[in-house]
Amino acid sequence: MRFARPCLTTATLALTLAGCGDTAKAPVESGYGPNPALPEPHKTLLPTVNIAPAKGWPEGAKPQAAPGLEVATFVDGLEHPRWIYVLPNGDVLVAESDAPPKEDSQGIRGWIMKKVMARAGSGTPSANRITLLRDRDGDGQPEQRSVFLEGLNSPFGMTLVDDQLYVANTDALLRFPYQQDVMHLDRASGEKVVDLPAGPINHHWTKNVIASADGSRLYVTSGSNSNVAENGMQAEENRAAILEVDPQAGTLRLFASGLRNPNGLAWQPDSGALWTTVNERDEIGSDLVPDYMTSVQEGGFYGWPYSYYGQHVDKRVKPPRPDLVAKAIVPDYALGAHTASLGLAFYDGKLLPERYANGAFVGQHGSWNRKPRSGYKVVFIPFRDGKPAGHAEDVLTGFVNEDGEAMGRPVGVTVDKAGALLVADDVGNVIWRVTPQTN
Repeated sequence: MRFARPCLTTATLALTLAGCGDTAKAPVESGYGPNPALPEPHKTLLPTVNIAPAKGWPEGAKPQAAPGLEVATFVDGLEHPRWIYVLPNGDVLVAESDAPPKEDSQGIRGWIMKKVMARAGSGTPSANRITLLRDRDGDGQPEQRSVFLEGLNSPFGMTLVDDQLYVANTDALLRFPYQQDVMHLDRASGEKVVDLPAGPINHHWTKNVIASADGSRLYVTSGSNSNVAENGMQAEENRAAILEVDPQAGTLRLFASGLRNPNGLAWQPDSGALWTTVNERDEIGSDLVPDYMTSVQEGGFYGWPYSYYGQHVDKRVKPPRPDLVAKAIVPDYALGAHTASLGLAFYDGKLLPERYANGAFVGQHGSWNRKPRSGYKVVFIPFRDGKPAGHAEDVLTGFVNEDGEAMGRPVGVTVDKAGALLVADDVGNVIWRVTPQTN
């Protein structure tokens, strides 16, 4: 999630959340694709604040699915579900999690930020658990539900390697022994593999994890500790990066950097390349900067904080680093300015129509610092030969009602054992299940 600096004129202004920033001059669609429109930066005295207040879903309401698809509730009554992982036996793990306490939550600025987060549906004490959902008959309705792991610290990503389940807390990568069909793991059975960047600021707190095909290496996302390094580069060690972990040696190294806030991680089925979704920087206008998804090159540098979308220099960052800007890699595909694109899943199932094969589903959590709002939906990007090959298509929409309130906000996306798309909704406290239309 992105955390732009809120309006600070008065507490009243912060609470009403009106009159800040600028309005977009171009449609959000111009910021999608391999060659997005990048207008000149527009830095205002006060940053844009345009929140869709968290409302939740009225009884019987649900998102709108694209033609040929339908959506139903897989499970509800969760507590801020953020990420989903499907085990080989079909069990679905859900990380119920929110941000940990932070140093900058103190004082007037911290108080205002708490109000902003609360309106956006976050900022509550984290449940710090993983819930297991079991749907053995495959009817889309879990028969069993249990607390799988508890006592964690803002957990997010999960991955299974052989008989070891790895969980990415905000401050450490943990490992637990796993046996098929178990309904609960003891927190005491786990061990720390490696510390992850955290500390008292911990601006972008989510840590995702994915395993290499042979399980010998793990890849962990680590978001920046600031918007554009305003806390100093000393606070950004091993942040704005994807880290490579050797789980047997318990060591960590920088794999790719300059990625402001990477979240989704997935292996592209055709090319075998690692891809990620990245939230870009704030406070240079409603039209900048597009979030994006990209293949990740080992040793690659993607610009943050010195430049965006390749070599577009951010003049706010001092001192400049033209040597690094010259190396900045242009991302593969833009996903719209301020859409907060988090979830990423390549479709390798057989249930949905063939046109979705090997393409990418992206969960867009939605802006709160763009006028008009962007995101608040799930989109699909077709792929061919391992590369994006078409326009982004809406898959799930209708998360914001006519009054501008967020009934839900999509985050993690994944594919279940039957081939349906699962979507975590952390405002609606629901997991949605998308299948082919039956009538």
